[in-house]
Amino acid sequence: MTSVRGKVAIVGAAETTRLGVIPDMSAVELHAESARNAIADAGLTNADIDGVACAGQSPVAMAHYLGITPKYLDGTTVGGCSFMLHVRHAAAAIVTGMCEAVLVTHGESGRSRVGVGGWGGAGGATLQAQFESPYGPTGAPSMFPIGVLRYMKKYGLTHEQLAKVAVVQREWAKDNPRAMYRDPITVDDVLNSKLIAYPMHLLECCLVTDGGGALVVVSSDRAKDFPQKPVYVLGTGESSETPMISQMEDFTQSKAFRVSSEKAFDEAQISRDDVDHLMIYDAFAHLPIYGLEALGFVGPGEGGPFIEEGNTKPGGKLPMNTNGGGLSYTHTGMYGMFALQESVRQVRGTAPAQVAGVKISVAQGVGGMFAAAGTVILTNEEV
Repeated sequence: MTSVRGKVAIVGAAETTRLGVIPDMSAVELHAESARNAIADAGLTNADIDGVACAGQSPVAMAHYLGITPKYLDGTTVGGCSFMLHVRHAAAAIVTGMCEAVLVTHGESGRSRVGVGGWGGAGGATLQAQFESPYGPTGAPSMFPIGVLRYMKKYGLTHEQLAKVAVVQREWAKDNPRAMYRDPITVDDVLNSKLIAYPMHLLECCLVTDGGGALVVVSSDRAKDFPQKPVYVLGTGESSETPMISQMEDFTQSKAFRVSSEKAFDEAQISRDDVDHLMIYDAFAHLPIYGLEALGFVGPGEGGPFIEEGNTKPGGKLPMNTNGGGLSYTHTGMYGMFALQESVRQVRGTAPAQVAGVKISVAQGVGGMFAAAGTVILTNEEV
């Protein structure tokens, strides 16, 4: 079986110039600005790009907007982990000679709602709209946490342990000037914040922001010809389970997380002990707990105590979500691009809250309500 292990590298990575509240830019403009920033980071021009991948907007529209004539297009849109899948698909396309330089873009006016548009989807005809919405759920806060209630009952996860996830994320955010919220918080602060949908309080729910990010992926043979330190793709994986959270095989774990991460670790040929840094999509406070367990860093029911004990905070043995995450850094709606950006920064050694000695970083993304998953393992060492 063909593997992309070490055969491609990220040579350009950048976010939009501003993050947070950007009412003067549309979603398309956010895509374009992040694209231009990443292309510049790679020392390239638009004419050097022959592959375009994006979610939320049509890759045809983005290629046209940027003046790119592509040989490869990827419009895979499966929610917040779409960009992990784009990196995986770009790697396969480059390795097989379909193209040479793939631009992966993200831009979302999640807060200001300027030019949000649409790409894909089926409105009221979706399975969720037919079989879940009639029973009361009205969006992510009332749907995503459904499984955690079963988890709390089965494993004894406490409200304090759940709140600790948000507290630790804020500990990282305080050292990141671009984070939307940087002031320290306590467990009591979290539990005393507004209850949004039981058991989630306001500070356990993701931010709603504007912004974007982009990546440039090329073959490893070319990687040393760029101004930035290359970040090699070591392993990738993707999977899905169900578009309806009510139909999960087990409410206490994500099968999609498990399948995608197992594929990535098998391809990377590393163990969990080899990982120096971890990004797990944190739209809500329970996701890092599910992620730690599904990715094999701890056993079932051990994720909450692991975070509570300080293992993922600054100075901990497994630094996680070091930009502040979707709970404190930014969350435009599809957060996976920002997890990838932070993994790239940590591996490059340029992150605001830099962890010493990072050689391998894992970025884990979720799409929908545990519907899909994507895993990308990155390293700064040639394979």
